[in-house]
Amino acid sequence: MPAFRQVGEKQLPNPVLCMAWSPKRDLIALANTTGELLLHRLASFQRVWSLPPNEYTGKEITALAWRPDGKILAFSLGDTKQVVLCDVEKAEILHMFPLQSSVTCMRWMEVMEENSALGSFYNSEDESKLFLPELPTLPKSYSTTSKIFSEEKSDEILNLLGEVRLNILVLGGDAGSVELYAYGMYKIATLGEVPGRCRSLSLSGDLKSLSLITEVQSADGTPEICYVQLDTGLLSDCLPEVTRMARKFTHISTLLQYLHLSLTCMCEAWEEILMQMDLRLTKFVQEKNTSTQVQDEFLDLLLWGQSSPELQALLMNQLTVKGLKKLGQSIESSYSSIQKLVISHLQSGSEALLYQLSEVRGMSLWKQKFERLGLDSDAIDGAITAVGSFSLKANELLQVIDKSMKNFKAFFRWLYVAMLRMCDEHVPPELNKMTQKDIAFVADFLSEHFSENEELFDRKGKYFNVERVGQYLKDEDEDLVSPPNTKGNQWLKFLQESTHLKESPLLFPSYPQKSLHFVKRLMENVIEHCLQKPADVIGKSVKQALFLPLYAVPNNSEKIPGLFELPSLWNDKRGKMHCVVFCMPEVSPSKLYLLRKGTDPARHVPNSLISIDLSHYLDSTDEDGVASQSHYVYSCLDARFYDDEMLTVVLQGSEDRNNRRVLAQVSLASSLNCETEFCWEPSVRLDQQCSTIPCQGLVLGNQWRELENMKAQFVAVNGIRKVACVLSSNLRHIRVFEMDVEDEDDEGADSQNARTDQDGLETTISSQGPVQESLESEGESREQEEDVFQKSEELLQSQEAL
Repeated sequence: MPAFRQVGEKQLPNPVLCMAWSPKRDLIALANTTGELLLHRLASFQRVWSLPPNEYTGKEITALAWRPDGKILAFSLGDTKQVVLCDVEKAEILHMFPLQSSVTCMRWMEVMEENSALGSFYNSEDESKLFLPELPTLPKSYSTTSKIFSEEKSDEILNLLGEVRLNILVLGGDAGSVELYAYGMYKIATLGEVPGRCRSLSLSGDLKSLSLITEVQSADGTPEICYVQLDTGLLSDCLPEVTRMARKFTHISTLLQYLHLSLTCMCEAWEEILMQMDLRLTKFVQEKNTSTQVQDEFLDLLLWGQSSPELQALLMNQLTVKGLKKLGQSIESSYSSIQKLVISHLQSGSEALLYQLSEVRGMSLWKQKFERLGLDSDAIDGAITAVGSFSLKANELLQVIDKSMKNFKAFFRWLYVAMLRMCDEHVPPELNKMTQKDIAFVADFLSEHFSENEELFDRKGKYFNVERVGQYLKDEDEDLVSPPNTKGNQWLKFLQESTHLKESPLLFPSYPQKSLHFVKRLMENVIEHCLQKPADVIGKSVKQALFLPLYAVPNNSEKIPGLFELPSLWNDKRGKMHCVVFCMPEVSPSKLYLLRKGTDPARHVPNSLISIDLSHYLDSTDEDGVASQSHYVYSCLDARFYDDEMLTVVLQGSEDRNNRRVLAQVSLASSLNCETEFCWEPSVRLDQQCSTIPCQGLVLGNQWRELENMKAQFVAVNGIRKVACVLSSNLRHIRVFEMDVEDEDDEGADSQNARTDQDGLETTISSQGPVQESLESEGESREQEEDVFQKSEELLQSQEAL
């Protein structure tokens, strides 16, 4: 019986570029050459969902990484240079951010260190809920609304942040750039230029070091594979402070996104139909033959009930009674929607942002703890001031909306009655009553809004700006066309006369000439600068601790996708080591090499470099029942760390054995018992001194399986879930295996608890009902097979006893 049980096989229509198992569920994510992201489950390799490529995100997926809790999947796009965070349960994009260079590799890790300071922080982290109301969900009726803020009865921000325990998304670029994002959202460090192009990376669980595999051009132009270890001691030494700061800054980043989406909804609520009055009045000015001002024409109609033929033609033929009613309804509906969004969303988001920034300012004043991380209280004060200015501008918009609604309501009511009289139609008695106060109100509105403006025509191509709300929602650097009239404002007059208050940092600047969009962008830039400084300070503290050239890049005739190429990196959290497995096919094709370095760069690791001879004797039995030994010499096609103590490898036999392909588990414990130590010469490349590397024999036992009818080449594994996925050399043929079949009964509660997470996912995806039923039926058939097998064993034992 084969050692590993095959549970699924599939031929895919498009070649696979990268694949990654979920750390918590029996799910695997695949990205193909078309830019499509696919999620499959272990059982029969059934597809759960697919996320097609689009112009907004990009079409060239370059890397994948799961968040440690398995709820969010991150992927990078090469054509748009973006990183996207996707919700696994609903296949929805939650967040995305741009990068300077294209990402070639990524890894999402969780910090495993524990201390008392962090424990108290974990318990007190949600104190903001005591002081701040929940943010209202954004309306679903707008096209650009993000899914994370439009779901009822869910705290999307906390879902996006995940657990309080610090997790870091590490991104490596093709230009040697490395960036660390706390919780996958806030950039906590920008590292200096790493030599070469990043091919793989791994941040240690204790945050003491970051290991990289890079491709560097040597002096003679030969591309070399090198191992680089960077000392990230500042992150490790200040872990409680880093966690607190990262959590707060990630909250701030999410709130900025919430405000941005709220403002986008407001822009969509404002309709172009509101511009009709301005455009028709401009056309009226251009076509009329008299020199009379437009406001005078309307004032004559208001005071004397008389209108010129041109004005009558404008009102009756172009505007019409029906059009006036429609315009009035549109203005009322649009202004009401914008007003609600400002009150409920912009103000709530601004208050939450001020609260979080005030918390960060308090942290920055604790200089003993946070000064070395780059927290600057002056920069945070500037951010708080910018948020205050944004709140003032939002309140100013509310006042403009309130005044405009009153003006338009009175103006349209009077104009509607005047147009009905022009048509000799019946005027309802409730509309026919106008007091002297109403007439004065409309007259003031006409005098202020209906005067021709030549300068405005040169700027905007229109003479009038009757509609005053839309100018606040324009994403332009220009000044407002009609800023609010502050003449007679006693508070502003008092500020101008007071020399002390005029320059006081306690007062927020209001920017009366600028739009809401402009002030929002100003706020975002100030906060971005505030958040960027710690990333720069932490990045500059990272130093290169080790640089080891391993071997020259082999000249492969077949182009291998970058994420499938060896070496493969692993972080042994219990042993606190970085592990690297690689091959040097041009020097020793039948050997596998294992390099180990401590996460603390100063720590010495015994047996830091060994090789494993892939020559192996397999016990077999011929047709006559005679036992024999067959000698096989293998070359390694792919190798991945299954867990801290095991490697999963895909081996290829020699040509005389028909290139037989084998999936095998290689125990590292037996290989690391080596008495001789390798003396490394740092100035010489490893492949030029490989003859002195200690060598161990290959021990497989029964942990192998021949891969028949498949030209296997690559493998992706997950030791926690005990699964493996083998991919063929044409990148289309996939087989999925359960690796530790014999241990299923011993796992007990662990496997049962682990599967409850996946059941939660399956129940949320209604379209997968038949798949879930097939999973249940498959489980029942397995149980029946086990019962039959157990009964047959009991029968055999009883016969032997007799």
